[in-house]
Amino acid sequence: MEPLLTELVKELIAKARIVSFSGWQATHPSAVIPLFQAADDQGRYLTDDDLQQIQTLSPETSVLIPVVQQLRDQVTEIIDDARSQVLTTFPDITQPGGGLYPPERAEACWRDFWHFLRCITYGIGGQSTEYTSPTGLYYLNLLYQELQVPLDAMVVGLEGIKIASLQRIESDQQADLAPYFDHLITQLKFFKKHESY
Repeated sequence: MEPLLTELVKELIAKARIVSFSGWQATHPSAVIPLFQAADDQGRYLTDDDLQQIQTLSPETSVLIPVVQQLRDQVTEIIDDARSQVLTTFPDITQPGGGLYPPERAEACWRDFWHFLRCITYGIGGQSTEYTSPTGLYYLNLLYQELQVPLDAMVVGLEGIKIASLQRIESDQQADLAPYFDHLITQLKFFKKHESY
C-alpha cells in the first residue's frame, strides 16, 4: 500500500518538473519543441513517431536519434544495472533503518532513475545539454529533503545510469554523450551541498 503523501509533498511533486525547453526557442525549430514538451507532460519517452518528426523538422539532430531509441528500448536493463550499483555501494540501504526502507521508498527511487534517463534522452534528442529547469530542480531538492531521500545513493544511481548507458553505445560516441549525463549528475551533487536547509 502506498504511504499517504502530505499536502506539502504533493505540492512539491507537482512543481518538481526538472525539464525545461524554454532555452531552446532560439536554437530549435518551433515545431520541434512541442514534441518534446508533450512527451514530458505525459512523463514518457519519445516515441518512434516523435523521433521521426524531430528528424524531419531538425535534420541536424538525426545523428543521435538512434541513441535515443536505443536508450529508451534498453531502459529496464540500464536501470537494473544502476540499481545493482546502488545496492553494491550501500548494501544495507533497503534494510530497516536504511535510506530506502521500506520497499515503497526503494521503488520510488528506481522510478526516479527511470525518469532521470527519460529527461537525459530529451537532451540527447535535442542535442542540448541545457535541458533542465532551475526552478524544477529547486523544488526537487526541497522534495528530496522533505522525504529524506538518500542523496549519496541517488548520485551513485545516476552515475550508474551513465555507465550502463554508455556501455551500450558505440565507443566513438561515448565522449560526445557523456555531458548529457554529467549535466544532471552535477545538478544532483549540488543538492547534496544544500542538504542541511
